[in-house]
Amino acid sequence: MGDAPHILVVDDHRQIRESVTRYLERNGMRATTAKDAREMDAKLAGGQFDLMVLDVMMPGEDGLSVCQRLSAERRLPIIMLTALGQETDRIVGLEIGADDYLAKPFNPRELLARIKAVLRRAPLTEREPGSLAGKTVRFAGLTLNADARYVEDADGNRAQLTTADLRLLTVLLERPRAILSRDQLLDLTAGRSAGPLDRTIDNQISRLRRKIEPDPMRPTLITTVRNGGYCLAADVMVTE
Repeated sequence: MGDAPHILVVDDHRQIRESVTRYLERNGMRATTAKDAREMDAKLAGGQFDLMVLDVMMPGEDGLSVCQRLSAERRLPIIMLTALGQETDRIVGLEIGADDYLAKPFNPRELLARIKAVLRRAPLTEREPGSLAGKTVRFAGLTLNADARYVEDADGNRAQLTTADLRLLTVLLERPRAILSRDQLLDLTAGRSAGPLDRTIDNQISRLRRKIEPDPMRPTLITTVRNGGYCLAADVMVTE
């Protein structure tokens, strides 16, 4: 078990903590639990973890605040647990750096699948953004500083990117003018397939447009292709 992925489960419901822990351990992972943000901070200070499962609704500091704080401090992958139907929480979670989300009540098998998908791309996340690391990327009058995770325009205005923003933008920059379906984008950025009502990619595209489009309401850079998906309509220049 020494090399098994170590998962930190943060949830104020004891039954959820215990059931998730048992299931993960039966499937070859290590699990440590925390009931709130204060206990979570203590566990993070005293151990090494590969991924965090984080509930949104907790007493004291809530999960969204925790996610935002940790995303700024470290690159520990985070899967958010949200109440069923709380789409706003899911969107905000992705905006502030969560890697994935799952609505309660959830099937432990699906949680395990999400964890494995995020962990498969964890080595890439640690050296974000993969093939663009250490390079200068110019497109449509913008410059991407991949290592510092921001996009800068010709006037020097900068838009900071979350981990999820950077991952999506990297996928698009590596495939300029190619039409990518929502399923392809979700597979390339999250390592999983979309459910019937999954709007993860649409939400992430909207957020990225707000950061790089001159007019996000009339996008010309990341275009929508009817019955196709999305396309980065720009030439890309990459230099060492």
